[in-house]
Amino acid sequence: MIYRIKKLINHCPSSLTDTELLALSIGTGSKGNNVNNIAKELLAKASYSLSELVKFNVNQFRRMRGIENIKAAELAAVMELGRRRQVGLLLSKKVIRSTIDAVLYFKPILGDQSYESFHVLYMNHGQRVLKHSVLAKGGIANVSSDTRMILREALEIGATKLIFCHNHPSGNLNPSSTDKYFTEKIVKAASLMDIVVIDHIIVSEVGFYSLADEGSLN
Repeated sequence: MIYRIKKLINHCPSSLTDTELLALSIGTGSKGNNVNNIAKELLAKASYSLSELVKFNVNQFRRMRGIENIKAAELAAVMELGRRRQVGLLLSKKVIRSTIDAVLYFKPILGDQSYESFHVLYMNHGQRVLKHSVLAKGGIANVSSDTRMILREALEIGATKLIFCHNHPSGNLNPSSTDKYFTEKIVKAASLMDIVVIDHIIVSEVGFYSLADEGSLN
């Protein structure tokens, strides 16, 4: 532990290996399983991919030998901070000019989620992102009646364009009847307030589906 801390202080975080950084985040090991072994086992469980590791939730960390409840929660918090930093970097400079831009924005956020969640980007006339909101977790049905709330928020922050996105954890990218109904409803309601719905995109780990590209917004 002390060696890794000195290495980080005297050099920089990038001088440490993934295993060393993870071991520092874990802190201490347990009887019969030192922190280095725990870090190696975690990385192996994630197929030696940090992209896979950040998907781990508290319960997955708790299943690892030597990681108790508090440490599992701390590790999950570290992973979430990493994800939020990535979202913040995208949000700070993002202008959405195409479907691909929107997909590149949303896919790191939604593509690997194990549950369905529904998001909206509020944009100005130049399509610069003003705000990113999570409308619901658990499916689009949970927001089908909240069009007034969505449009009220748009008016309050001066947004004139919207892009909706949700994920299908199953990998099936075809829009459901509920997806289509919500899209039609929000497009009509927004048009009455001179707000344009640019797109409604469905993403998964394997790809995306754009209702705008498929001509389903009119």
